[in-house]
Amino acid sequence: MARKDERLNYALISRELKEKGPERVYLLHGVEDYLLESFVAELTRDCLPEGTDSFSYHALSGADLQAIADSVGALPFGTDMTLTIVRDFDINHIKDRELKALEDIASTVPGYAVLAFIARGENEPDGRLKAVKALRKYAKDINFTQQEASSLINWLRRRFRALGKDIGPEACEALIYASGSLMNALLPEVEKIAAAVEGGTVSTADVESLAFRIPETQAFDMTDAVSAGDFDRAAELLADLIAMNEEPLKILGAVSFSIRRLYCARLAMDEQLGDEYIRRCTGIRYDFVLRKLKDSAARFPLGGLRRAVELCAETDYAMKSSAPGGAELLGELLARLAVECV
Repeated sequence: MARKDERLNYALISRELKEKGPERVYLLHGVEDYLLESFVAELTRDCLPEGTDSFSYHALSGADLQAIADSVGALPFGTDMTLTIVRDFDINHIKDRELKALEDIASTVPGYAVLAFIARGENEPDGRLKAVKALRKYAKDINFTQQEASSLINWLRRRFRALGKDIGPEACEALIYASGSLMNALLPEVEKIAAAVEGGTVSTADVESLAFRIPETQAFDMTDAVSAGDFDRAAELLADLIAMNEEPLKILGAVSFSIRRLYCARLAMDEQLGDEYIRRCTGIRYDFVLRKLKDSAARFPLGGLRRAVELCAETDYAMKSSAPGGAELLGELLARLAVECV
């Protein structure tokens, strides 16, 4: 069974598939779409060298258990094996009366068949539920988590090399910080940056000038500018966030999240609770992001961050209940952060 906090070792599961062959049943889920789809492609090649054009490949959607049972029970046609991929599988809403049917399917998959359930996003398996526990008795449960920094940096460097560019670890860290750590989001950034840089090496400055910055990064940069007393820069970053055409409430959510993480980090630092405690409380995975957070938190007084949390809550209430536009309220929040919190 995969634990929620267990990090995926993709090289290991890929090697196991090649050396031992496929399991009868899989439960595939997690936020890292790129690796999940890579594994599905490997599984398909292993089961069906002919690919998805084979009559032994069955692609289903949803949780029609009878259709799943029929697909798994179908004999191979011109191949040694069959493969059934069930996408958008909402295991969390399997009714008690359907539980036995699900267990019967998972426990009796024929030796020539492979069945893979894909449950992502809102269908992410809830391990407390009977149906999830029942399926995990028979399925290889793989949670496609975000990758560790070293693995992600190595992957980025390989992608850049494939495009004829070299990039160092620090520039990779800058790209992850700017654009997030999900591979499908990083791929277009790699291609864009590699195409734009004329020389053979991509620098940190190249990344910082060319990479798309996700709202969470923009929000942190804004609060960091406030902590440094650079209010013109903070206002510029807020204007950039608004220009991204995100809903004001989503921008406020990103700013509030950044403030709460800063407050948590400052509390932990004052109480000398250590970096691991900050990681657990904030969800930060990477050392370079943790360093940025601690540096910024140290520039705020603890009372100022407490007030900043209150101001975010007050702005949220005002945005949901009063007449002024969201952009105006965000501007007012920034002004009050600069006056009341630093």
